[in-house]
Amino acid sequence: MKAVIMEDGKAVIKDVPVPKLSDGDVLVEMKACGLCGTDVEKMCGHYTASQPILGHEPAGIVSESMSDMVRPGERVFAHHHVPCYECYYCKRGSPTMCPYYRKTNLDPGGFAEFFRVPAWNVERGGVLVLPTNVSFEEGSFIEPLATVIRAHRRVGISKEDSILIVGAGPMGLLHLLKAKELGAQNVMVSDISDFRLSFAEALNAITLNPTKIKVEEEVRKNTDGRGVDLAIIASGSPQAILSGLASVRKGGRVLLFGVPYKGTILNYDVSELLNNEISVISSNAAVEEDTREALKLISEKKIDVSKLVTHKFGLEQFHEAVRIAKEGKAIKVIITN
Repeated sequence: MKAVIMEDGKAVIKDVPVPKLSDGDVLVEMKACGLCGTDVEKMCGHYTASQPILGHEPAGIVSESMSDMVRPGERVFAHHHVPCYECYYCKRGSPTMCPYYRKTNLDPGGFAEFFRVPAWNVERGGVLVLPTNVSFEEGSFIEPLATVIRAHRRVGISKEDSILIVGAGPMGLLHLLKAKELGAQNVMVSDISDFRLSFAEALNAITLNPTKIKVEEEVRKNTDGRGVDLAIIASGSPQAILSGLASVRKGGRVLLFGVPYKGTILNYDVSELLNNEISVISSNAAVEEDTREALKLISEKKIDVSKLVTHKFGLEQFHEAVRIAKEGKAIKVIITN
């Protein structure tokens, strides 16, 4: 079978054996898998994970099952990381910090004709059956939307909040869709790309381009001079973080969501956090309560993730898909099989 794997620091498409199953494992024929920014980071050498496996947003059809929980022929989403739910971190509300969370993964990854879901993931609810009204492309959004759901839960978001989302990539736009689903009215989105901002505008957000205006000033104009209740940083750029910190009101919250490169240092007066009582909350990844909620929102059509898909490429066109994504000419790229 064909699969995209990391080899000597580069992503290559090669023929590899179909994974063999052990007791409890499931084999899935990939039908759609989203290309994530972290996949691109792994290919560029910016990602620090010990096992740079590509493709973690897959949906497909169960081809073979060694588990009583999943049957061949079922249309499914598969989660790449699943915690133990029994350790100190899991029981104290930090399941994505579980020492087992990143010890398992899809084999050889989501960008493959077939991939193995390990028994660990299957037994802990990492495989969800897709309703007939959810397409494979929509199913590939379950994991990224789940990370947004968990982040909103951690930061405590309400429809009364004024919000600035820094970054109008696919994740920033998912934050926008989730905030709108909640009923938030005053939502602003900033980005240096007019192409990306055009999507945010179509989703009824106020759009701000920092290359043309001073974002912090515009934010205050739209919030009676206060600043937003919540700034969501959906970019790993240090400037994005600083923009969010400068745009939030006294007593407001800043959600760190986009992953900065390791070693990122901010030129910021930390006394401002205390003097203005600004809360900084980070959120990393998602667990099964989040994936179930994401599937529910998608299946009930409360969030239309299909609006974000701009490109689809076959597995053999993977490198072209990455090129388009790197050039900023796409919102969400889906790899199909």
